[in-house]
Amino acid sequence: MSAIKNSLTLLALLLVMKYLQKSGAGAVGEWCVADEQSSESELQAAMDWACGIGNANCSKIQVGQACFRPNTVRAHASYAFNNYYQKFKRRGGTCYFRGAAYTTALDPSYNSCNYELTP
Repeated sequence: MSAIKNSLTLLALLLVMKYLQKSGAGAVGEWCVADEQSSESELQAAMDWACGIGNANCSKIQVGQACFRPNTVRAHASYAFNNYYQKFKRRGGTCYFRGAAYTTALDPSYNSCNYELTP
């Protein structure tokens, strides 16, 4: 009897998660951010690639824009990595950047700086 109860509970949980995902509530997704273990030089090189050849849109990390502050390599790299990842993940793009980034289910957006999320 408890196996049936556990199965029904699991099914209900899966249905709720699917509903939240479809409705957009709770913003279930994956963002790409800079790894805290990476050096600033590694992050800078990866960000230069993402914003250059990688075609990420890095305009929001420019002076005076919504994601310029904090003005750190790590913060700017996180924004650039995520922009690239959201733009290209459906076409084979990854969140690797030579080990300088990883994916997270926690939305890294802050203040007026919104990190994109592509389902």
